[in-house]
Amino acid sequence: MSSDRKDLIAQWVYDARAVLGRFHVWLEDVEETWPRGEPEVTLPFVGASLERSLMVATAITALGTRLFGRFGEGRGAEKAEVNRVKKEADAISAYAMSEALWYLSRGLPENHAIMVSLGEGLMPKAGETPEMGSNPLLGFGRVYARAEVAKFVGSRVRRLINVESYKWEQFWDEVNRAGITIWGAAVDTLENTSRFAKGAQTGPMCVLHLFDQPLNVALPYEGYMGSLCLPTSVIEAAGRRSVLANYLTPRAKIVEAIRDAYPDIEVENIHVWTLGGASRTKRLHRLWEEWRSLGVHVVEDGWTLPNGLKSFTESGTYAPTYLVGVSHDSDGQSHLFLCDGYAASAEAIQAASLDPILDQQTSMCVFSSNFEISHEREQTLMQLDPDAEDFADDLRKVLEREPSDADVTAYRLIIQHAAAAGMPLDKPAFTVDDLFPEKKWRGLALSATMSLDPYSGMPGVEDLGSNIYRVTVRAATRTHIREARLSFRLMETLEESRRVFSPLLDRFYAGESYRDRPVKISDSGRIRNELQTWCSEALEHFAEDGMRVRLDDVEDAVLSAEKKKLVRDVCSWYKQNHPTWFRWLEIV
Repeated sequence: MSSDRKDLIAQWVYDARAVLGRFHVWLEDVEETWPRGEPEVTLPFVGASLERSLMVATAITALGTRLFGRFGEGRGAEKAEVNRVKKEADAISAYAMSEALWYLSRGLPENHAIMVSLGEGLMPKAGETPEMGSNPLLGFGRVYARAEVAKFVGSRVRRLINVESYKWEQFWDEVNRAGITIWGAAVDTLENTSRFAKGAQTGPMCVLHLFDQPLNVALPYEGYMGSLCLPTSVIEAAGRRSVLANYLTPRAKIVEAIRDAYPDIEVENIHVWTLGGASRTKRLHRLWEEWRSLGVHVVEDGWTLPNGLKSFTESGTYAPTYLVGVSHDSDGQSHLFLCDGYAASAEAIQAASLDPILDQQTSMCVFSSNFEISHEREQTLMQLDPDAEDFADDLRKVLEREPSDADVTAYRLIIQHAAAAGMPLDKPAFTVDDLFPEKKWRGLALSATMSLDPYSGMPGVEDLGSNIYRVTVRAATRTHIREARLSFRLMETLEESRRVFSPLLDRFYAGESYRDRPVKISDSGRIRNELQTWCSEALEHFAEDGMRVRLDDVEDAVLSAEKKKLVRDVCSWYKQNHPTWFRWLEIV
């Protein structure tokens, strides 16, 4: 091995030593490539050292989830068991990422904090039933920073959640006056969870997007966004026709702009990726019909992509964004790939924040969390005034049926919650810029693959033997794209490593005695972190840092009765025997 290679590995080890040490892994090798930019020439806003540490954190999250998240154990199982496998996989991935962020945050500048603005997993997705509940996640308001900074920001976040009169503007003003810099994050620690649970060989990945400011999000929020992603050249071509190309634009106008921008591309060589499947039919069937009536190809599940790999459309709205643009087949014909339809809010905003990196533009609309009406009526629905006296009449026109009292209440709450969370409902269509307080922003997009990603071609976790695994991770900014293949060696046995990557409460559920093990003050923070990740819908925050846990509010399909009993017993034991460390905790 050359001295330059040894120096490169040593630099990565030094920068990521806190994360590597936490998970008991050693970095054996690093292979770097730079699809765009040059090493150390164009630095990200976080700096080169912290970028490497974040890349390692993302890669280790992917590795731990792939090895210990019950990959494929839901294949052929009943729906309830598939759901449990998904929950456990999400718990492993969210826990690993949270621990990694906590450890690397010791290296943040003293007045900086990482705050999660959006997290994927807060609610069931299409095709899932309400009793499935939310998945474990890193959600809104989780703060990673040095102790005093975390305490300051955390107290303001709790006010945002609990005090109705305390608004985002007050939060932002207090943070700025305190001289604190918050880096906002949008997190999906396990993208394509269902595919992971069923053992699909493509799709599962870990995604972390970091920004130089928090998003304009004031409450825990997950919903859906209509989303249309086009190359910038198409937007510019539409502008020359005096057409504003956004999600509301008739797709015939979009095709005209495409033909202007790319005259050599035949209509049948325009390929539109959208989510598919029966659960999306009500929402998207008119969109599919509109594209097909124009002669455009709507990508189907299993279609061969330009790189020769097979697409999937039942999930995964983030990764296809990397393919948006022009490609050429073996016959020399030009093809254009674009994305349309809708996505969950975290995925939609993550994908949209790739716009300045990939030279494309994404237009979004806020959608409801119901799947009753088609996409173009969703746009109108979320523009209704929920406090208007004639809201029920307006709702009837949009739904094209007589709404029940329950319908009126439900849709009113959906719109009110989106408004309170800071979604830009005042605009029929918006861009990602509208979600940042300063409009001008910088981002760092991190992704690591657990299985092969067909859109970027990044391989999944590779077993090299002798407890060594290789993980591919990408970091993308406006100035560069860096990819690294990181070879990690587990420094413990596989079984001991499973314990290292497992939440403490899971370890107790697996049989480890919480009464007999040495208790550490860190157990308090770990259990608090795990409860926030595991069952956020059962938590009530009060006073300065109090947390009330209502386990009976969690369905058995989400958390089994046996596991809930274990959590109750553990928390009660800690509360009784270590009241000072657990003064923040109440179990109801």
